[in-house]
Amino acid sequence: MDAKEMLRRTKQFGYNCIDLSEYLEGSYLKNHVRSQLIRCATSVGANYRAARLAQTKASFVAKISISIEEADESAMWLELIFDKKLLDPGRIKELKPLLKEANELTAIFIATRKTIQTKPT
Repeated sequence: MDAKEMLRRTKQFGYNCIDLSEYLEGSYLKNHVRSQLIRCATSVGANYRAARLAQTKASFVAKISISIEEADESAMWLELIFDKKLLDPGRIKELKPLLKEANELTAIFIATRKTIQTKPT
């Protein structure tokens, strides 16, 4: 997958999580989860963009590592939404593809980091 596709994919992930979060209003827990999901899901793409502009290998690894953490954190919040039944049953179908995408992005970024760390400087 090329960088342009990853830029699109990470941005779309953030947008889709924002859209899902619109249905998380009302209770303190829903509002908290909503804020956390928006923060980490949009951070995935922001840090991927920053990694692409990194001037050193170390800077790239640091930024891609943040993308890993934020994608994995997004998965955790999505799991919590599911486990705590914070969405109406009709909205659960929107959650599962997002969880799959969060896990895939995490795996892609981990593989990317491993590849760059094994390349000679």
